[in-house]
Amino acid sequence: MNAAGCDRVALQKTSGGRGVLLGGVPGVAPAKVVILGGGVVGSNAALVALGMGAEVCVIDRSLEVLRRLSSQFGARIRTLYSTRDAVAAEVAAADLVIGGVLVPGATAPKVVTRGTLSRMKPGSVLVDVSIDQGGCFETSRPTTHAAPTYEVDGIVHYCVANMPGAVARTSTLALNNATLPYVISLADKGWRHALREDAHLRNGLNVAHGQVTHLAVAKELRYDFCPPEEFACQ
Repeated sequence: MNAAGCDRVALQKTSGGRGVLLGGVPGVAPAKVVILGGGVVGSNAALVALGMGAEVCVIDRSLEVLRRLSSQFGARIRTLYSTRDAVAAEVAAADLVIGGVLVPGATAPKVVTRGTLSRMKPGSVLVDVSIDQGGCFETSRPTTHAAPTYEVDGIVHYCVANMPGAVARTSTLALNNATLPYVISLADKGWRHALREDAHLRNGLNVAHGQVTHLAVAKELRYDFCPPEEFACQ
């Protein structure tokens, strides 16, 4: 379920939001959407928010990601390099903030602090897509599709764990499309041969023969790290 699309509802007055229409109407300014992280989640959220007519700013610490977004969307989007001051200033002025900051295998960093909420407009909405990895807002806690939102200091939080579960058929088919080639490779070649031939598959190995083979997981859990190449090359 797209983060920008789902929180059209959270922005409505009846849901505790500011009563803002993402795209505005003639004579009325559109909502300001700030997206933290320009990866798969962030770029898709930007696409939908722009399609709805919102004013969109994406913040990321990768210049390569920012260049890609600028090339994809042109002048329709603003991009900013991620600094503490940039995040605080943009979030304070936003109507909707989408947190898509993910670190593979590790807990998401807390990009927005509790203190920042006091500078936001009452009824603004935070959507934490990183909630399955701990959340990137300091005030985030997991919610459900049945009770998706709560408020902290007058700011609406949407922190539903497993957001794609709301559209289970579409998300399952999309996941199958992404993973099936790897499954076939593992079945046809065996796991060692498949890992040896595919760096992406190899980088996804987390544990082998009782050894943690993913660096971020090892650091997060404070285990010894064993490079996955040691198993792929055997």
